[in-house]
Amino acid sequence: MFSSNEWEECKFSGTPKGRASYGMVTSLQFWADVTQCLKVFSPLVKVLRMVDADWKPSMGFVYGELKVAKEEIMKALGGNEKAYKPIIDIINNKMKGRLDSKLHLTAYLLNPYYHYNDSQLQHDPDVMDAVLEFFDALLFEDFEMQRQVVMIDLPKYKEKVDRFGAGLAIKGCMVNNADFDPARWWGLFGGSTPHLKKIAMRILSLTSSSSGCERNWSTFEARKDRTLEVLLANDSHSAQEWIIDGDDGDGDEVDPESVMEAIDEALKTNDTQVPHKSSTTRELYDEDFESENEEQVFEEDEYESDGVKIVEELED
Repeated sequence: MFSSNEWEECKFSGTPKGRASYGMVTSLQFWADVTQCLKVFSPLVKVLRMVDADWKPSMGFVYGELKVAKEEIMKALGGNEKAYKPIIDIINNKMKGRLDSKLHLTAYLLNPYYHYNDSQLQHDPDVMDAVLEFFDALLFEDFEMQRQVVMIDLPKYKEKVDRFGAGLAIKGCMVNNADFDPARWWGLFGGSTPHLKKIAMRILSLTSSSSGCERNWSTFEARKDRTLEVLLANDSHSAQEWIIDGDDGDGDEVDPESVMEAIDEALKTNDTQVPHKSSTTRELYDEDFESENEEQVFEEDEYESDGVKIVEELED
């Protein structure tokens, strides 16, 4: 635009603001800074697109993909700690208490895409502490089940014993593409660990949402596909049965209003981890769903942090 004859003929081209705009847009440094911003934000946008996509449940990928995003940001900034540290600190602060819960870390370990591609993952003390605390809370006072899952089933998975060591099992989780579903992977190769298999399939079938980061409702909340496990709220007795003893789809449909608070209670989550809810109540599976127009007011040259919170829609 600024190199065209129309700009030269425009009455604003000779004004102070016009000259300033021309100088900025034609500056090589300006475009270098834009390129740098794109390199930094592209990994985060990929994560947001992943959690709001409807092609597969994303709970098992949230923590792992945020780790990948941080690594890509550090690489994009040339490994310059002074440049990337403030950005990484912001991401870590947003994750703390929200996206680094025992549930997220357990899903991270049970996702074979990460476990099979990172031999050191199972030796990460933070991950393993979170996993043990998760099963201790989930299987509270059921010591025999805890022993079975933690001391028998989990080591088989970690050490790739039985079907977990099959060539197809290893190659089938090497690439995270549209065809890879970790819950289905467990259904195929987790037969030697039936208790852990059931728990893993339940956890890895959970969806997530970026609605805490935006005004619009997520893809999952507008979908009519009831085969997805969308967990929203409120029954303090249903979660453990749903994860451990629930059927595989032949019984009654899981009430979406019945589960998440129970998971939160089982995991001893606090009030700061309760998902953000819109002030406008909408039915999840309303056949006549229509989004309501929302007015947005923009004030010129005034910007204010809105305190965006990265909140999992399914702290489950």
